[in-house]
Amino acid sequence: MVSDPISDMLARIRNAQTARLERADLPLSKLKLSVAELLKREGYLADVRSETGTPGKLTVVLKYGQAHQGAIAGMRRRSRPGRRLYVGHDELPKVMNGLGIAILSTSRGVMTDKDARRERVGGELLCEVW
Repeated sequence: MVSDPISDMLARIRNAQTARLERADLPLSKLKLSVAELLKREGYLADVRSETGTPGKLTVVLKYGQAHQGAIAGMRRRSRPGRRLYVGHDELPKVMNGLGIAILSTSRGVMTDKDARRERVGGELLCEVW
């Protein structure tokens, strides 16, 4: 049993990219699926597939650029089970001066910092990706 599923997800993606794997398989949850689809929409992942069943499986296909360089340069978990980090819409961080994204869990769903600024909504700062 994993106590922090988002941190586990980020670690599996980071490890798969470091090993130059084509894809990473994860246990399925609604939150992980939302985060993965957001990363795909922002261009950090090539594809996201989910298989329901017992147990459910989430497959993320990694994206590589020139010289087999991964699309994700770095990821950092911000809010943890032991210390939750909540931010208002006026306190949202700019990751790498706007080159990266921050992922938030808000009352309107999982969204990037840019979307949260536009909709003027805050929430739990899950992670940062650049």
